[in-house]
Amino acid sequence: MINLYACIMIFSAFIASISQILLKKSANKEYKSFINEYINPLVITGYFLLTSSMLLNIVAYRGVNYKLGPVLNATSYVFVLVLGHIILCEKITCKKIAGMILIIIGIIVFNI
Repeated sequence: MINLYACIMIFSAFIASISQILLKKSANKEYKSFINEYINPLVITGYFLLTSSMLLNIVAYRGVNYKLGPVLNATSYVFVLVLGHIILCEKITCKKIAGMILIIIGIIVFNI
């Protein structure tokens, strides 16, 4: 049986990953002024999503054991790798793949 709260936590990790991609995309741009670096759609959306992710985590912890939370949040590393490749055209190296495999194995072993 799938735990709804665990799904919320994984969705929260996905939202946080999108937030990180948006913030990185914004950081790679040149802006006319210091203020424009922080007040632009990418940054505002990124921080909104990050805040939403934190609120979803609070909701998720109502039904998820505290020891399981960080394990489920580790899925964000996998999401960032995939989204970074798709959106930012970042290279996926053998070291990154090895790291992702270790994270996924860790999640599986923890849940056995």
